[in-house]
Amino acid sequence: MRQRAAERGRTVARSSSGIVAGLTAAAVAAVAFLAYQASANAPASVASTAGPKASVSASAAPTAKPKPSVDPLAVPAASGEGERVVYALKDRRVWLVDENGKALRTFTVMPSPVSPPPGVHQVTSRSGTVRGSDGVPIEHVVRFANVDEVAIGFSAAQDGSMASPDPTSKTGGVRMTREDGDAMWSFATVGAKVVVVP
Repeated sequence: MRQRAAERGRTVARSSSGIVAGLTAAAVAAVAFLAYQASANAPASVASTAGPKASVSASAAPTAKPKPSVDPLAVPAASGEGERVVYALKDRRVWLVDENGKALRTFTVMPSPVSPPPGVHQVTSRSGTVRGSDGVPIEHVVRFANVDEVAIGFSAAQDGSMASPDPTSKTGGVRMTREDGDAMWSFATVGAKVVVVP
């Protein structure tokens, strides 16, 4: 009796595992059939293709081109043409530009409390060494504008400092390092064009 019950249990186990295997196979077949139908009825623009064609269609698709990065040290576009000194007020930067529009040198400056108006100016006078209106001994002074009787020009402190000036003072010295002052002195002679941009 026990032997028959055990045999019956094995038969039930075999038949139920066969049923599960059969149902699984049927489900896989149904899913494969539905997937085939879906891809056969899909528009060509969304249908996926296998094999080498997939890579061809992927490379043919337009891709977003990265925008070229803007060089923050490039000569400002709206600064005119030809040989000139360009002074960007907001960037606190100066460019010494040759006749072909190429920057020979660029450097940061410490602006004066009185700023020159944007536009085209000319170097009007120069001084080798003087005492600045703030009392600091300076060299290579290149003056190019006047605002309310305040002379505005580039200069370098002889001690190499570029301290922020007293904002309440009426001074027009745009300070730079001594090395940059040497380059400015050689480049910007009397009559040289100075373009001030915002």
